Amino acid sequence: MARKTTNDDPLAPVTLAVGQEELLLDRAVAQVVAAARAADADADVRDLTADAVRAGTLAELASPSLFAERKVIVVRAAQDLAADAVKDVKAYLGDPVEEVVLVLVHAGGAKGKGLLDVARKAGAREVACPKMTKPADRLQFVRGEFRAAGRSATEDACRALVDAVGSDLRELASACSQLSADVEGTIDEAVVARYYTGRAEASSFNVADRAVEGRAAEALEQLRWALAVGVAPVLITSALAQGVRAIGKLATAPRGMRPGDLARELGMPPWKIDRVRQQMRGWSGDAVATALIAVAEADAAVKGGGDDPAYALERAVVTVSRAARSGRPY
Repeated sequence: MARKTTNDDPLAPVTLAVGQEELLLDRAVAQVVAAARAADADADVRDLTADAVRAGTLAELASPSLFAERKVIVVRAAQDLAADAVKDVKAYLGDPVEEVVLVLVHAGGAKGKGLLDVARKAGAREVACPKMTKPADRLQFVRGEFRAAGRSATEDACRALVDAVGSDLRELASACSQLSADVEGTIDEAVVARYYTGRAEASSFNVADRAVEGRAAEALEQLRWALAVGVAPVLITSALAQGVRAIGKLATAPRGMRPGDLARELGMPPWKIDRVRQQMRGWSGDAVATALIAVAEADAAVKGGGDDPAYALERAVVTVSRAARSGRPY
């Protein structure tokens, strides 16, 4: 979920929406617009791309109107502003116009950092919208969506939804909204399975889970379902690689660590560690090496190095499944 810093007033003279998660950036802008229109139904909203902002544009848009309505000026991709436009914006930040709210949407990073620094120094409200690349982040996002909707969802339901829908935040938000609207009472794993039958079971991570557990027949069945519903082969090889690497990382982790310390050491949420601990039974060091080689070969094949991606994936799944039961356990 987007994190607000500096102050929480969406009608602050300047808001920075910083990051690369498009859904969160859009929500940050929408919050400001909604607040402005709640305060003034006739609020004038101008939503501009960086190339539409030239020298003098901001001053023109921010100038008082005959009707004295509130204004919202949104500048997208502010890191791409031309030098003369950046100069104008920096000058404006030092003396913002009353009844005007400026929203700067910025990707963060080194490009255009000078503008960010000036805005922060000027006391701009900031909403952090970082890209959610980790499953734990998406899990937290799902929890937040249900809380915001005033709904109760079990931890297993939240995990199942992330596994089922995947990494796209818009789709996760839509799924949370649908379940919140359609389901009465607590949302549990059975509800998620009922709504996302096929999609949940065909996810790349379910293919990987069955393979690293040594359940070859089930893994192959899930693989065929995944390919049938359009899961990209490269996502499946990625999930297989993550599954095998997780087993290797946990097996070689220092013994006797507390769960929280172990989670930080391995970069996994505690629930993931519990799952991997169950899956690693039957694996050995040699088996992990064999499985990783097979997954790497399949990855090369699905990226253009082979003629039949489906066959390459099937062979990798079989090899990983056999490796899971081939050696003396860790």
